[in-house]
Amino acid sequence: MKHVFVTGAAGFIGSSLVDRLLQEGIKVTGWDNLSTGQIRFLESAKKNKLFHFIQGDNLDLPNLTQAMHGCDTVFHLAANADVRFGTQHPRKDLEQNTIATFNVLESARQNNIKRFAFSSTGSVYGESPVIPTPEDAPFPLQTSLYGASKIAGEGLISAYGEGFGMECYIFRFVSILGERYTHGHIFDFYKQLCDNPAKLKILGDGSQRKSYLYIQDCIDAILHVIKLGTANTRLHHTQIYNLGTPEFVEVNFSVNTIIQSLNLKPALEYTGGNRGWIGDNPFIFLDTKKISAAGWKPKLTIKEGIVKTLRWLEANPWVYEVRKDS
Repeated sequence: MKHVFVTGAAGFIGSSLVDRLLQEGIKVTGWDNLSTGQIRFLESAKKNKLFHFIQGDNLDLPNLTQAMHGCDTVFHLAANADVRFGTQHPRKDLEQNTIATFNVLESARQNNIKRFAFSSTGSVYGESPVIPTPEDAPFPLQTSLYGASKIAGEGLISAYGEGFGMECYIFRFVSILGERYTHGHIFDFYKQLCDNPAKLKILGDGSQRKSYLYIQDCIDAILHVIKLGTANTRLHHTQIYNLGTPEFVEVNFSVNTIIQSLNLKPALEYTGGNRGWIGDNPFIFLDTKKISAAGWKPKLTIKEGIVKTLRWLEANPWVYEVRKDS
């Protein structure tokens, strides 16, 4: 990799990837429409002469194609990640996740870029009967528009890989935690406790079982796989990797970790049922044997990731002002 193009460069995962690539001396062009990304996350990157930021939208194919000129690798991280409220704006997932992915692929093809990496999600497995869920699990019934839009993007990527000889990597994440985290249950719980330390509302019954991964462990895994170049050594041009930890916790575990870290004893109010919303999978636990066999393993436990996320939120209250829609 000499010149990398990153969509969603001002986002949580995107900006973290940008910083890591720059640390390795790799030239980076960052692309983001700043609808949810934060330009403050790129403050350090913008001081680096190897970094160039362009504000643009993935639905703008001509400008996207032009911006990608001269790059040799694409990391497509931009997406609408709003699973919970997906049914209130169904077209957003189609446009921002599926059509946008087609545009990024087509821009890469037109620029003769042969390496493509994609941030997918464990949500594509729906409510899989196979736990922990491996990459080759039976194709599931989709339970969220977000998951459906991501699996459609995956299909386009593998087809482009075969059709145009692109080396493609699909990473199916569990939920990511850590610095620059601006969306998810810890974000919501901490905001509630700041507003009212005596009460905490929890969607569902708290028994939902989830797995989480610390952001720097996530970046380590992605770059480790890309450098191995495994898509070049297989029959087909696309390789899929689950990214997560070899453990899971209940939502109640997250709740207890947060309130203990804040030294609070709020009254807990549950909304009932083992799903917090439509599309909320009550048990997400991915089989990570494939990425482990490639020589990677996470450094932080889920609990350590939760605490690091909480400490970052405490130190950066400004994110709540800019994410009032959350």
